[in-house]
Amino acid sequence: MKKILSIVLALTLCFCSFTVVSSANDDKPFYLVLGDSIAYGSGLGNPTEACYGKIVADTNDYEYVNYSVPGHTTTNLIARLSQPEVIDALKKADIISISIGGNDFLLGNLMELIFNAMVLKDYSPLDTIAAKFFENFSTIVGIINEHNPDAVILMQTLYNPQSGYLRDPYQMAADRLNAAIERFAEENPGEIVIVDVGSALGDDPANFADDDIHPSSNGNMIIAQTILDKLYEIGLGKTTVAVVSVPATDISIPSFFTSFLNITGFVFHLLGCFYDFITELIKI
Repeated sequence: MKKILSIVLALTLCFCSFTVVSSANDDKPFYLVLGDSIAYGSGLGNPTEACYGKIVADTNDYEYVNYSVPGHTTTNLIARLSQPEVIDALKKADIISISIGGNDFLLGNLMELIFNAMVLKDYSPLDTIAAKFFENFSTIVGIINEHNPDAVILMQTLYNPQSGYLRDPYQMAADRLNAAIERFAEENPGEIVIVDVGSALGDDPANFADDDIHPSSNGNMIIAQTILDKLYEIGLGKTTVAVVSVPATDISIPSFFTSFLNITGFVFHLLGCFYDFITELIKI
């Protein structure tokens, strides 16, 4: 009888072990997207169904949640990370994509920042915002690590959607934030994986929506592809061939929305030239 019981117990243990292993193998990686309107997909008419996060999740068969909020800054994201549903997602996440930082400039007295940079050649306000970004981003990664030190954090670089006279000040802002991201990675090896979205999107107008701020459907596809390439490179992706379950639609914005910014850039350019002329005249 003891032999029979031993055999039954052994078989039971083997079966249970097999069941646990099989169940573990069936678990999908949990993919969490955090950040601002870029991560939300605000350049699309159907962001929930077709943003880059959804493409990445569908391609690699991830369990997926997108807790991005349009308009969020790094300060907002820190507060968001204290919300119960976000904490629960953090604890479950295997991979976390973050897009954040653009609104730290866009919502930080944008016209004053552009005026200072283009007219007065005073870049110190940009440096101040970049320094605060670095501090906040360090806090964000620290909070994530408190809840889940094993999650892989993908941090996207910032891009420049502007053309004409506004491109230079926007690039100055993007360069400073990207330098802060690089600095964090250098000072904290292994904490984040940088995904160079800025370089991938480049300056092709087709990659940006009519609002001259957000990625278009084409831009979202490029971001998705860039993330998929990085995930495959680090051994967390199944393929680099993107799966698009629902085709994206682009938003349509009246031209006067962007005309104001373009005109402002032109006026500030003229003022900058005049300021340089007066400055040189005074030196003489």
